[in-house]
Amino acid sequence: MTSLQDRLLDAHARDDRAALVALYTEAADEADNLNAACFYLTHAYIFALEVGDPACAQLYKRLKAQGRV
Repeated sequence: MTSLQDRLLDAHARDDRAALVALYTEAADEADNLNAACFYLTHAYIFALEVGDPACAQLYKRLKAQGRV
């Protein structure tokens, strides 16, 4: 299986922002500490805003719950 890092790099290379929302969310879910998780969630949220992904609301809630917005 392709690593998450490889899939993120590939999505960036293709400028596939919809895929980046999902991949950064996955990275946040797999992060081993809160700061890393919020870093990835912030990226997912920004890409979600750019493409109008309905995941925006949930990503915002997750960031807000950690005091990041």
